Amino acid sequence: MPYTLLRVAAGGVVLLDQHARRLAGSDAGALGAVREDLARLARGSGAGVYAVWAGAGGLRVERRGETQLADGMPARFIQSPFAHRAGTFPKPSPPCAYDECRAPGVEALLTSADGAEILESCRAAVLGWDGARLLCVPDDRPRVWSTAEAAVRENLPYRESPLPVDDPMPLLLVNAVKGPCAVTVAGRRPFPAQAIREVEALFGGLAARASTGAG
Repeated sequence: MPYTLLRVAAGGVVLLDQHARRLAGSDAGALGAVREDLARLARGSGAGVYAVWAGAGGLRVERRGETQLADGMPARFIQSPFAHRAGTFPKPSPPCAYDECRAPGVEALLTSADGAEILESCRAAVLGWDGARLLCVPDDRPRVWSTAEAAVRENLPYRESPLPVDDPMPLLLVNAVKGPCAVTVAGRRPFPAQAIREVEALFGGLAARASTGAG
């Protein structure tokens, strides 16, 4: 059953279109109905975080607490439990293998089987910065198809590039609940503040656009 975790803000569902695509999956004909269901969720529920499953009978919704991601939290490297796979895959519903990588107060940066590349974190997609543009992990690497990364790819300048573990380049986590999150990784430069603000503004703007029915 397709699953997503989303935030309802004052403007509507943050990254509504991307969540609708995730929940519709391969059924392109269901996309419009799922989008409308999410819009109704936003109108009928208070601001907050919600787990949502899509099934034959419509959406199943459960309220969740706030994310454990926090700016400045330390990060550690762990081999991805999905390192054997190829390409992106649907977000798994909990409980799942990502749970084993999570610990309070620290974020796990999940690596390739050889430990050479960062693929994602245990709660978010990971972006890099080359000094001019955002970097996105190549599509053939194993990781969850991220609504947040999809929004970045569709709206901001970027290029695909591996994110080496042994490199001082800045890293930024992004997910649909927290938005951008700058973690602390020893030996790495800080992510540019202006680039973080652009990502944050993008997510807020997409929620506002969705609430008006545009796009």
